[in-house]
Amino acid sequence: MSAVTHKTTHETAHETPDESARESADERFLQASPLRRLLGRPELGSLVGAIAVFVFFALAADSFLRAGSLSTVLYASSTIGIMAVPVALLMIGGEFDLSAGVMVTSSALISSMSSYQTTANVWVGVGVSLLVTLAMGAFNGFMLTRTKLPSFIITLGTFLMLTGINLGFTKLIDGTVSTKTVADMEGFRSARDVFASTLTIGGVDFKVTILWWIALVAVASWILLRTRAGNWIFAVGGNKEAARAVGVPVTRTTIGLYTGVALGAWISGQHLLFSYDVVQSGEGVGNELIYIIAAVIGGCLITGGYGSAVGSAVGALLFGMTSKGIVFAEWNPDWFTFFLGAMLLLATLLNAWVRKRAEASK
Repeated sequence: MSAVTHKTTHETAHETPDESARESADERFLQASPLRRLLGRPELGSLVGAIAVFVFFALAADSFLRAGSLSTVLYASSTIGIMAVPVALLMIGGEFDLSAGVMVTSSALISSMSSYQTTANVWVGVGVSLLVTLAMGAFNGFMLTRTKLPSFIITLGTFLMLTGINLGFTKLIDGTVSTKTVADMEGFRSARDVFASTLTIGGVDFKVTILWWIALVAVASWILLRTRAGNWIFAVGGNKEAARAVGVPVTRTTIGLYTGVALGAWISGQHLLFSYDVVQSGEGVGNELIYIIAAVIGGCLITGGYGSAVGSAVGALLFGMTSKGIVFAEWNPDWFTFFLGAMLLLATLLNAWVRKRAEASK
């Protein structure tokens, strides 16, 4: 959100026609400058980094440019990107969610166990999972706005509770750390088509999660750039009290953002379940950091008020290219976390430099 400076009537009255014309021309030039608009994009730094990583692995790994390899990269990116998009919106709104990783597993467990225990169609479990998962997200937002505690504390508490619940309930109901298979239940095939199917295009297999990812990026970009809710998100992330003073519904916006993260967790959870038909209760721990890393690499500021959905997609793509590029290059995968940390640091520094240049050009 940019501030617009207005001249007083007295100042305008003392301007000469030449000065007014020159200032108007300068403003038109700035508004029309493609370079200025490009430098102002949050995802510019990550895009430059993504191109560099792509070229690097294209040269380092002979198999990287094969169609099947690129499909694998896109799939790995999409599984991160589905969650990185709502996490990015939440970060633009000035908050974090450390429970996002285990919430994905919780969503899958709820869907599986509710279907199996009631011997109902798996779509019943999918519906129950959607309602419960959205309630988890709303709970995070509600607790944050009511207690005024930092989101780090609120969502860390939720993370620990969900981790315990996932393990405790799975052992209590199924007797093991994994759920029973739902592959032979009614509705499994249609649910798998929606959440975990494979599409063949030009002889190359692509996972349906790529379509989910693209759709979420498009919807999130539309919300941020074309709706009043998008203005609210940027305002809340920039300064909550100032936003509240001008009538922005801070509480509703914050709860909505956390509910959006829960929606992403539900989609990812159903993909997890219908890809393997069983769920391990201990999965998901640590993934919340990957989602945050993807958003930060994509240009989101830790302090909020700045970022984009497209940037989170580029950040997820960087993650996918790095994780799979190391495999295609036949390097020791133990070095992956080193490359991920280095990529995070370099992308953050590049994003900061781009932002400073953008502000200097205004």
